[in-house]
Order: sequence, then structure tokens, then C-alpha cells
Amino acid sequence: SSSHMKEEELRQHCQSHLPPHMIPSIFIILDKLPLNPNGKVDRKQLPSPQFSLSTLLSADKSGTPLNQFEERIHTIWCQVLHSNQNHISRTTSFFSVGGHSLLLIQLYHHYQSAFNFDTHTLSIAPFLQQPTISQHSQLLQTVIMNDIKTTQWYTLHINEGIASFAQERIFLDEQVRFSSDIAVYNELFTLQVIQGSLSFNRLLQAFRYVLNEHRILRTSLMFNNDDGILRQCITDLHKIFTITMNQTFGNQNELRDIIYRTTMNPNLFDLSTGHVFHAEILKHQISLNENENSGNEFIMTSDVLLIAFHHAAFDRASRSIFFNDLCSAYNTNAISIEDDDDESLQYIDYSVHERLMDMTTSREFWCLQLEEYNLEHRLSLPVDRHRLSNDHRSSSACITEISFDNDISQSFVDYASIHHVTPFQLGLSILYAFLFKLTHDENDLCISCLNANRYKSELQNIMGMFVSTLPYRVQLNRHCSFDELVKYVQEKCLSVLEHSHYPLQHILSNSHINQSNIPFLETIYDFITVPSHSDGLSLDGASFKQVSFEQSLEVAKFDFMLTFVYNPMPENNKLSFRLTCSRDLFDEITVTNIGRRLEYYFQQLFSSNETINRIDTCFTSISKFGLILPEETHEMENVIFCRQSHIINEGMFNLRHSFS
Repeated sequence: SSSHMKEEELRQHCQSHLPPHMIPSIFIILDKLPLNPNGKVDRKQLPSPQFSLSTLLSADKSGTPLNQFEERIHTIWCQVLHSNQNHISRTTSFFSVGGHSLLLIQLYHHYQSAFNFDTHTLSIAPFLQQPTISQHSQLLQTVIMNDIKTTQWYTLHINEGIASFAQERIFLDEQVRFSSDIAVYNELFTLQVIQGSLSFNRLLQAFRYVLNEHRILRTSLMFNNDDGILRQCITDLHKIFTITMNQTFGNQNELRDIIYRTTMNPNLFDLSTGHVFHAEILKHQISLNENENSGNEFIMTSDVLLIAFHHAAFDRASRSIFFNDLCSAYNTNAISIEDDDDESLQYIDYSVHERLMDMTTSREFWCLQLEEYNLEHRLSLPVDRHRLSNDHRSSSACITEISFDNDISQSFVDYASIHHVTPFQLGLSILYAFLFKLTHDENDLCISCLNANRYKSELQNIMGMFVSTLPYRVQLNRHCSFDELVKYVQEKCLSVLEHSHYPLQHILSNSHINQSNIPFLETIYDFITVPSHSDGLSLDGASFKQVSFEQSLEVAKFDFMLTFVYNPMPENNKLSFRLTCSRDLFDEITVTNIGRRLEYYFQQLFSSNETINRIDTCFTSISKFGLILPEETHEMENVIFCRQSHIINEGMFNLRHSFS
């Protein structure tokens, strides 16, 4: 058909001008674009693409069958794409069959596990640029032909050693930037029993089992003043670990107060003794009264299980590992067994292995990233006051949270999918564009981002602190469009991914600066995707729910931190952001206003509301985006153009006098 010919011509034209991952998966030919009464494109009336894998593959003319090696790659593709298709052509682009950059990263990790190579051997970039089964086959066969193997990390059977770079960073940050009477790295999980009951003794046994398996949860950190080295030592605390149970609550306010005090308690942990894990039962007064005969043998409905970790021993990815192992240990009634011949890799082993890596290439990369950047420069954020460089942070936070409706949430996800970028990359692009306007067109922007940093397959199931904090610097062209900015940020993120293991301490020492007072470390970005199973926990018939409050019980670890949260489970408000700012610098009203302007920025990008002046992301430069809220625009127009009612013939009066 003629429409099919047009589609083929469009695809060929795109292939001759665009990299593979930017070519649209589907073309829909329309006689004309639907318009709304204002003469703008009515996006709601645009037909939805029928995204069928079989339809996409039917256009592929290659009849060459897959060879045995390509069949293996085909199987991995189907696993990552969750596809049961019998055949994906060897010349079909990964991005044409439902793939996007986030899935490509997953695919890359599958390749690393299956073919045993690391990022230094073969980076992710060529897989992005050559996105077919045939091309991936050629790339992976170079690894096999050259017999290139990644160095497998193994257990060293040690109980003492130097701390990891991540542990060093957290330890020093807590010691240097914050006063000792404030806790900033207490990580809490509060779970309330909603059905069934738990055996106290079985739960204690399960905790001891997990602590035995994951030795980082009983590892001490001690700073040696003689050699200036932070060391870690595995203890036997799991043998005497107990669950605290000495607090009760009668209502939600009392529960909130207990959680807040625990979050802020600087004495909850003691790194020097290895006390980095805490478990506590908060008894509900009603269940206590109803079950007074059973004493403390059971944890009943409405009681709360409070679990806390020190951040030096725990990161976000550790959560699922911990709770999976806890459930398994409780449900199977597992008993700890001391095994000196255990070959499982422990966090202390990782701490040694990471220091043996060749980081020459990464050192050069980070030096180039920060070349000629003024590391003492602070972003011109709209602060209400300034802090002296030697002042301790109070950790007191001003927080504003905004949730987006389904319209904007879905538009955000659709944009990421269409442009083959991850939600992290899209959120970061929005932050850069927003900061560009908020700082009055500062174009050399350097902020810090959090990276999971589990860059080897052996690290996926180890508990511990792996997260790296790294500088992400962009130099913006004020005339670039938002689409161009997103592409630039995507390339930046992919380049950083290969060098995310390089420790912040090295980056700073290469620039001859220390960790305590670096401006780019005070502006932080993070993106959290909530797993679909995260809200529920079940232990042998007892079900829990996460206890949450409207206002976050957070401390301000940084001056300005933006965290996006994407939760695919609820029917509405899947996407939200939380802006956490230090009260040392910002008033509550200022943070609220910044949040509202960022919300309006989102609306200009993603809202289909006809009252919002939506920006054309392809052609409009980022300098044209507005931060003035619609109600502020209306108010200014009233001030400028509206004559006050008690003034009569003001213009005529002035006119007469001017000629008299």
C-alpha cells in the first residue's frame, strides 16, 4: 500500500540520518493532525500505536536463519524482553521489539554473566550503537575468540581488612560534616502486622541466621590514628544478638514519635563494636492487653517490627537480599551453622578486590570530566541564607513532595520509552534543564548522582554499602532543545557507567581537594523505581505492610537533593518527586516554591491539559521554558494593566497637565 511505502521511505530516511536507538519503532501515517479549538495538536485524539511484536518483525526481509551462537543470544533477548516469540530476526533492532536503554543495560548484564567479561573488556556503548542479534553476536565472539576472561572474585577467608571506599566515605562524612549528637545514616524499615502472628523465638533465630550469612551486618569499623587507615573487622555479634522489645504505642502519633526518635538517635549504632544492625518490636497497646497471657512469645496483629541498619553496612539494593533471606530463614526454621569452608563472597572480600583493580583508564576519564571546572563554584540557588564553610550541618530538613496524575506519569514513561532512555536519565535531564533556569542560565552545571555500583555479577547478592557518589558535569548550549539535552545526558550517563567504580576519594585527591566542603557534593540527584513486591512481606502466614506517614521523617544530608520515585503499582500518582533541602540554607516557603516551579516545568513537558502551554521538546530551546507560575503571570498582568477603581480618568488628567 502507499502508506506502507511511505513508512518504508521514512524508516530508510531515519536510518540514513539517525543512530539505531533513535529510530522510531512504529510510524503511523495520518492525512492530517487533529487540532483542538486553540489550533494546537490535540494529543488525546492521536491514534495509539498497535505495538505488536509480530507486526514489527513482519517488515524484516532477512530470511537468513540464526546460527547456534545467535540462537543463544536470541534466548537471552527473549528473557530480557519477556517475550515468547519463536523468532526475532537476526537483523531486527533491539529497540524495534520493545527494547529501550534500561532493558539494554539488563541485557548487557546478562551477557556479562553468560560470557564472563567485564566493562573494561567490552563496554556497553557498542551494544547500543549496534543493536541487532547479528551485531551483538559479532561483538561477543571477539571476547570468545580472544579468550578474554574477567577476573573472577573469590572469597579470601579473612576476618579483618581495610574498609571499602564506600565505607570510608560514609564514615568520614558522618564524622566531619555533622555533629555527633545527630544521626544521619540510620536506615529504618517499619512493618506492621496486618494478619496472623509471629513467633518471637523463630524470628530471633531467623535474624541470627541472616547475620551469620551476611557478615557485613556484624562488622566493626575502626579508624587507626597511627596510619590514618579505616579498618573493618568481622565480629561474632550474631551469637548474642537480641531483639529489643521495651516500647509500646497506643495510636499513630505515638508510633510516629517512636520512629522519629529512632531515626534521629545517634546512639542506635556503634560502628566500633560492629553494632550496625538493630531489630525492635513495638507492641500495640490493644494487642498487649488482649494477649497479656501469652507474654512476649508472639508478635500479634497491629504490632510493629522495626528494622534498622547503619548506612555503612547497607544500601538500597541490599533491602531485597535481606528480606528474601529473612523470609526464607523464618519459613524454613533455618539454624545458623558455622562453616569455616564457606566459599561465598563476603563484603570484606569485595573491599580487598576493589583496591586491586587497574583504575588508570578511569582516572583519566574523571580528570577529563572535571577539566577546567571551578570546583569551588556553588550553584546560584535561591537560598535564604549562607553557611560558613566550617559550620556543622544541622541535618534539619525542609521537604516538599509532589505527586503527578496518570496523564503526566504516563507521558513521562512514554517519552522515556520512545526516546530509548532510562527514567533515571530522563529525570536527570529535567533537573539540568530546571537548574539552568533556576540559576539564571548557568550552563556549566556539576552535581552529584548516586550509582548502585554493583558492576560485577558476583556483587548482585551481597549485602553491604556499594553506592558511589559521583560528579555529573554538563556544559549546556542554551539554544539546544530538550530532546537534544536528553540525548546529551544519556551519552553522559552511559560514559559514566563504565567508570562508576572509581571512588570519589580518588576523584577529589586527583584535584587536590578534600571531601568536607565540595559544592557539587551538596546538590544530589537520585531516581528510585519501587519494585512491585516491595510493600508486602509475609512470614509463614503473617502479613505485614510498610508503615508510612504523609510527611517524610528525613534528615538533610545535603543542601539540595531531588529524588524521583516511580511506583508502577498504584492506579494513580505513579510518579512523584521529593525535594529535600537543608534548613541551614532554605526556608520552608522557598522549598515549596521551588517544588511548585519544578511541577510546572513537568506540566510544560508532559501535561495534555489544554490550559498548559506545552513545550515542543524537539524544537523549543531550553532557554524558552518558563518558571513563572500561571497564577503569578496573571497577578503581574493585573498589576500592570488593571486600573484601580478609586482613580477616575487617570489618563485624561495626566494628558491635560502635560499640555497645560
